[in-house]
Amino acid sequence: MKEIKLSGLDQSVFFEKLENGLEVYFIPYKNKTNYTMHYVTKFGSTNTTFCPIDEKEYITVPDGIAHFLEHKMFEQEDGVDPFTFASKSGTNSNASTSYKITRYYFEGSNNFKENLDYLLTYVHSPYFTEENVEKEKGIIAEEIKQYDDEIDWILDEELRKSIFQKDSTRIDIAGTVESISGITKDLLYKTYTAYYQPSNMILLVSGSFNKEEALETIQNNKALNAAITNYTIKEKKAKEPVEVARKEYSFKFPIVNPKVAYGMKIPVKGIKDRYRFNLYVGMILNILFGLSSRFRERMKKEKLMTSFYNERDFVGDYLIINFYADSKDAKKLVEEIKKELKTGNITEEEIERLKKVWISSEVVMVDNIALTLDNLLDDIISYGEIIPNKIDLYRSMNRKGLEEIYKKIDFDNASVVYVEPKES
Repeated sequence: MKEIKLSGLDQSVFFEKLENGLEVYFIPYKNKTNYTMHYVTKFGSTNTTFCPIDEKEYITVPDGIAHFLEHKMFEQEDGVDPFTFASKSGTNSNASTSYKITRYYFEGSNNFKENLDYLLTYVHSPYFTEENVEKEKGIIAEEIKQYDDEIDWILDEELRKSIFQKDSTRIDIAGTVESISGITKDLLYKTYTAYYQPSNMILLVSGSFNKEEALETIQNNKALNAAITNYTIKEKKAKEPVEVARKEYSFKFPIVNPKVAYGMKIPVKGIKDRYRFNLYVGMILNILFGLSSRFRERMKKEKLMTSFYNERDFVGDYLIINFYADSKDAKKLVEEIKKELKTGNITEEEIERLKKVWISSEVVMVDNIALTLDNLLDDIISYGEIIPNKIDLYRSMNRKGLEEIYKKIDFDNASVVYVEPKES
């Protein structure tokens, strides 16, 4: 196994790529009694057009099929579901689907070897029938309908529709009641076989365990060894235009306080070091809009907002930055955000202070087995590799580098969604 040392953190990651293409990452700890294991396929809700194995024509599967497939993996032919298996040893078992990945995980303190073997076995043992697929449609349809009254969910959905013209990110991860009605057993198997092959998957294990024993368990797993793999996935994705789909959109909803979502779509195609770029963007946002920022203090004094936060993520060739807030004067708040971004008044002192905070956070965070695993997975999915020298990169950041990145960002390519109160 290749050892990857996390610089400045007294922690290592061990990497092995198996003959079947599976990428395995171990993060062993000496001072822990628990573990977490995540089995991940690089298949999310946006992977909808592909060429099935042993076929020549591309197909487009219904929106929401990745989430649907995640649900169906918990139904096993022997009738014993992963929840039941895990609970016998006091282990937590669950799964989740995002736009980019689907993951299955076990978290516990006992039966490490048995749980690892079972995790691999059940993820590589699909069991779909016409009957259980039809039954699941009703369950997921009810789940989708539950969000019809969740205003924050609806606001985020409308912002995605405003930002993206063609990218599947504009569609909810779970799809719609209408779209999942078109899911069949045959489509599930075709999708599963293409994307749940070991060469498209990642296994990460963090915490208290013996890495040699873990690797042996993986290599001897019968279901994993029998899986179709090393097949090149052929897929198509719509080319997303630079311009946002709509500059402004508003609607009414039975709420007390007005809400607003403001999103920016920043092209990053051609940027070689996306991690460094994202790091500086994070610094800009943290200093300008963080908890102790001058902007927040000013907005609180003017009583322009009660809640306020931002998030960012790479989507294809774009970095998306979103702001969400409750505000009595949402339009004025958006103008203040724009003004703050254009001014960009950041001092050397603020940069140095934030660097110290980030370095301290890395040192504290590495003691948490779950957060460390999540960060490594995010590196792999976002940048294609682990970033082992984050503390060194933090220390190298300076005002010149920040100004260099600042000049490359177009904050004007943006969408805003307003929600006004209406009577229930």
